[in-house]
Amino acid sequence: MSTKLTYISLFSSAGIGCYGFKQQGFECIATNELLEKRMSIQKYNHKCKYETGYIIGDIENSDTQDRILSELDFWYKNENIKELDILVATPPCQGMSVANHKKTDNEIKRNSLILQSILLTKKIQPKYFVFENVRAFLKTLCADIDGVDKSIEVVIKTHLESIYNIEYKIINFKEYGVPSSRTRTLIVGVRKNIYDISPLDLFPKEESQKILKEVIGDFPSLKNMGDISDKDIYHFYRSYDRRMLPWIEKTKEGYSAFDNELLEYKPHKIGKDGEIILNQNKNGDKYKRNSWDAIAPCIHTRNDILASQSTIHPSDSRVFSIRELMIIMSIPNSFQWSDISENRLNNFSLIEKRAYLKTNELNIRHSIGEAVPTYIFNQIAKNIINVTNESSINNVKKIINENELDKSFKTLKDFVLRSLDIYSFKTLSKIIEFSNAQRTLLSAYYTPSNIVHNIVSHLPKLKTKKEIYVLEPSVGIGNFLPSIIDKYANQNLIIDVIDIDSDMIELLSILFDHFYPNVKINYINSNFLLFNSDNKYDIVIGNPPYGKSDKDNLFFKKNMYNTMSCNIFTFFIEKAKSLGKHVAFVIPKSFLSSPEYDKTRELLERDTSILSICDYGEKSFYNVKIETIGLIFYTEKKENTIVIDSFVNKSLNIKHYSKIFDKEFNMWLLYTDDFFYLVKQKLEFDIFNFYRDRQITKKHTKNLGKYRILKSRNIDNLSIKDIPDYDSYTDEIENLSVKKYLNTNSVLIPNLSYNPRACFLPKNMITDGSVAILTPVVDITEKDLEYFSTDEFKTFYMIGRNHSKRSLNIDRNSIRLWGKYVRL
Repeated sequence: MSTKLTYISLFSSAGIGCYGFKQQGFECIATNELLEKRMSIQKYNHKCKYETGYIIGDIENSDTQDRILSELDFWYKNENIKELDILVATPPCQGMSVANHKKTDNEIKRNSLILQSILLTKKIQPKYFVFENVRAFLKTLCADIDGVDKSIEVVIKTHLESIYNIEYKIINFKEYGVPSSRTRTLIVGVRKNIYDISPLDLFPKEESQKILKEVIGDFPSLKNMGDISDKDIYHFYRSYDRRMLPWIEKTKEGYSAFDNELLEYKPHKIGKDGEIILNQNKNGDKYKRNSWDAIAPCIHTRNDILASQSTIHPSDSRVFSIRELMIIMSIPNSFQWSDISENRLNNFSLIEKRAYLKTNELNIRHSIGEAVPTYIFNQIAKNIINVTNESSINNVKKIINENELDKSFKTLKDFVLRSLDIYSFKTLSKIIEFSNAQRTLLSAYYTPSNIVHNIVSHLPKLKTKKEIYVLEPSVGIGNFLPSIIDKYANQNLIIDVIDIDSDMIELLSILFDHFYPNVKINYINSNFLLFNSDNKYDIVIGNPPYGKSDKDNLFFKKNMYNTMSCNIFTFFIEKAKSLGKHVAFVIPKSFLSSPEYDKTRELLERDTSILSICDYGEKSFYNVKIETIGLIFYTEKKENTIVIDSFVNKSLNIKHYSKIFDKEFNMWLLYTDDFFYLVKQKLEFDIFNFYRDRQITKKHTKNLGKYRILKSRNIDNLSIKDIPDYDSYTDEIENLSVKKYLNTNSVLIPNLSYNPRACFLPKNMITDGSVAILTPVVDITEKDLEYFSTDEFKTFYMIGRNHSKRSLNIDRNSIRLWGKYVRL
């Protein structure tokens, strides 16, 4: 299997940002740029393995897109890759940038270039995508495929949110390792089926900031206009109109030439009569000298002129040199601007150097000004590598085994204390969860970060609240908390966490005191179901334990709950409903339909607003074959619609309550559509009573006997299949309750079936629990049974079963889907 890490870059300019992926060993399959002079720089840096990967052309042209897709197909066939790792897009931003004072009516079309990135991402479906643009990016209008102008954020959500977990952030790169100010919108998407990786894992991490003195303070000073450093051709004094020189020489550090006291030292023109006419100062950064003690400014495309924004060196009377700009923009010295080596360039004569710079300088400067700082994409690339390792269960198990962490709590605690500066929060939390000796006993399972991010993304932003109170009632090692902390980073969080496992509470406090020292967390070692609180929480979130509760326990004795279920998670739902305004739980998918949860569903329908239901299928827990959903509800008002977010069929829809809470079937149906309702009209329901055997085990069966015991695989369309080495028999049925169906006109259907089918019960045969016995309450013929094996009924039935794979038991609710075809 290939270990290559690959990417495609759209609107890649000179490839400055994407060089960060190259630094981390990623291979570029295709890079797209409109201007040949920018693409040439990418070639100088050997970005692509194949010449065909350099694709010059307009991304809106189908030919350009076809070339990109063709290159990807070539890699699939010849480079042993199964999928693209990451797609990067940095579309032109002139229509959105505050630095552009000459916006035109054509900007919406220019902004629509992002649409091509979105549609290509949707078509290719890489594991990850990154879009970068200016601060105003998300709110800017662009034309969608329907021709309607929408905000870019809406367009991204429309096309990609069904496939990806997406995080949108406006950040200043100076806080993330880049030694200059640059506020940008960064959008990261992670395909929902990527286990235990969320967009937050890929974002660059915050780092301490460096002032300009620390960054370029040791560069040789350039005092004379036209000077070029002997040792570095890219460190030179760019010439300009000498009449401006006194303006700049008189400008103090941190001030603009417009701040100079004397009129003659302010930027100006000389009128016909010799009078001084001041230039216009449209913003405060024109002709501004930077300060050594400040963070370097945002580098713009016109970094070559004094009149642009904050371009002047702190002490020399010039704009920053190319080499200084490179350092400020975190572009490494290994990045090449020419196919001529720097050593050779530095040995050029002065005339040759000036000729080279005259030809190439502006292209280099403009490329730098429109680039993503290399360090940002370098960090994202590095994070992809790191989180891929972190998400590996095998790596976690290896650490556990090597350190014998499942031996005792003391061993585990000692390991955690000495590993806080070695491993990430995610790695340590996973190690703790998987080495917890009580994990199975307490039904405590690690919730992967792709599931956590998804359910947190469906919570409201609560922008008007200064303080947000959060409760995690079965906290484990706190997998939900980092996403909660990030989502509400601009508000004051007060978090209560509860767990019945005192050891887990102790380890959790160690982790959070180290990784999140500024977050207020109250640690409570208790059983949530016995927890008394007068607090009303804004959010109650978590993954409550699943498992049967003893009917003789305290909860039943006190008759505290309305549920008729014995499953602990239903108690958590009811208790959370009484304590929280917004509740978000990961629970078994069987909750949608099982009769066991009828009363809990009715309670939620009556008293809450279901905001979202997220269908995770079997994606929630490692090596645990259980289907789950994310259930998010609001306890204080009624809404008429529900967001259905499906990992199962990559869809995201907003549906009316009435399309989900189906009273005829007494289930919650997530995937109903026009086809479902069309078929429903053809069927007569409530035509069967049902029975499933719970007694027959292997001790009752023989290879031969008087009565044949049918199992699900024996059930065919209108007939029984004989299966060698599978069929079984018995001679004794007197004490079996299934005896009452012997030789009756009953109908058989397989339980837990992916393939609905039916036949009549033959003479002298009985069934085990893998087959449901149906007793018709209306006349049923073979023609009626034959319909159950049609593609039409199969599709209808799978919609009715919420596209489940395991939550398919035949019960008093699901049997209602087996309707008699009414011939219209």
